Amino acid sequence: MKSRPRFGHGISPSARGAQHNVASALLVVVAIALIFMAKADVNVVDRMRVLISDAFSPVLDVVSRPIANVNHWSNQLRELMSVRAENARLREERARLLQWQEVARAVEAENRSLKALLHYVPEGAATYIAARVVADTGGAFANSLLVNAGRRDGVRKGLAVVNGDGLVGRIVDVGRRSSRILLLTDLNSRIPVLISASRTRAILAGDNTSRPTLIHLPPGGTVSPGDRIVTSGSGGAFPPGLPVGLVAAVDEQSIVVQPFVDRYRLEYVRVVDYGLRGVLDVSSSTLAPKSGQKR
Repeated sequence: MKSRPRFGHGISPSARGAQHNVASALLVVVAIALIFMAKADVNVVDRMRVLISDAFSPVLDVVSRPIANVNHWSNQLRELMSVRAENARLREERARLLQWQEVARAVEAENRSLKALLHYVPEGAATYIAARVVADTGGAFANSLLVNAGRRDGVRKGLAVVNGDGLVGRIVDVGRRSSRILLLTDLNSRIPVLISASRTRAILAGDNTSRPTLIHLPPGGTVSPGDRIVTSGSGGAFPPGLPVGLVAAVDEQSIVVQPFVDRYRLEYVRVVDYGLRGVLDVSSSTLAPKSGQKR
């Protein structure tokens, strides 16, 4: 039997080349026509674009739905894995907090017992007013600040001055409308402090630099860089526990402390009356808070 000739085998190469040339010419003509149409009437091209978009949008919508579903479920899976990890972390944190809660309850019970044993008398509530720093009256040989609160506001000599970071200093001069704060870095400042880690007592002595030093440590007292320094309450000038700073350096000559408070960034401070009647012999008074401030 003779095999049937396949389609296109009977077309000569010259005829096939002529077909290609005709197709190319038609494409060129269509492109030129579209260019002229775009220049002649932009609205026609826009309408054609809209029609083509309308015609293909259902197809694109159908094609894109599976992809959107895959993306949705992959996002859901990632969120589920994230939630599981977050739940595990929260369970661990809850377990730690429960442990600390038990420790805090034990310490609270111990404190109650010790206070009862020692017949501890709780301190009275402190009163304070907020004041704005209006001038830095310090220099190379003095470290002090001027605030806009004075006798008319209930400020008295010897009151403590603090801010959110810790102890700033104490009031040394009082006028009717203003007061001067002696900073803990001043050469004349001497503050009884406590080294939290070792419970060692010392005196924080200012030297007109940004970092005062610890002096008068007892024999055998241990101090290490990074130790937290707080007021000890000795002498009745300041209450115990006010944050002061951290030990920055320890050597044979000195123990340097970096205060928590940066004097160059002070804008507002609190002048506090803790009700202490220590070596400063502050006269009995109650601070008169300005409007909106706590008593």
